[in-house]
Amino acid sequence: MLVDVIDEIGEEYPFNAEELITKAIRAAAAHEGIEAGEVVVSLVDDESIHELNRTYRGKDAPTDVLSFAMLEGEDDEMEIIFDEEDETEEDNTLGDIIISMETCKRQAADYGHSFERELAFLTVHGFLHLIGYDHMTPEDEKEMFGRQDTILESAGFTRG
Repeated sequence: MLVDVIDEIGEEYPFNAEELITKAIRAAAAHEGIEAGEVVVSLVDDESIHELNRTYRGKDAPTDVLSFAMLEGEDDEMEIIFDEEDETEEDNTLGDIIISMETCKRQAADYGHSFERELAFLTVHGFLHLIGYDHMTPEDEKEMFGRQDTILESAGFTRG
């Protein structure tokens, strides 16, 4: 799994954000049985994610994470297609994840856990959206959040 992290705000963190994000995505991909693919994760501020949220979702407010899937099937259902003859990561771009680091920090404080854990959570959450999960119904939310919890625990991203 190829992970490209673009830090658009250039802030110093008390941990290696690129390593943390890569670990979280690879854990999620392994859990979901995805062996190859490429994900781009952009770290932005509230102003940037606000503009993207307004432009692409019609919501005039900042948010914590946005996902833009590259491989979508009918009715926006995710359809992951791998060429069996050429399973190179470059040919299997899953999409982009945009994370507001300002919101991530606030939410970590609000929820009483570490900044690292919140960043891992948002990364896994965004990745699951890329591959077709959502939380529009209570059943879907239970499934998606259950998967997130399992992935985060297996990768060592615990609350606290």
